[in-house]
Amino acid sequence: MRRSSRRTRSRCTSRGPRRRCFALPEEIAPSVVFLASDAASFITGSVLVADGGYTAV
Repeated sequence: MRRSSRRTRSRCTSRGPRRRCFALPEEIAPSVVFLASDAASFITGSVLVADGGYTAV
């Protein structure tokens, strides 16, 4: 692994409560399904943050 890759990974995994950089597809899929469903028909102009708690820290 290149030095920059190690540095980036260590920075990424050391932040946020989940201790990893990216969500798994099965973690994002429920949000996508909800936004594509009729249940979200009244939602407009909103941002759904799915960042594993990174912005809450």
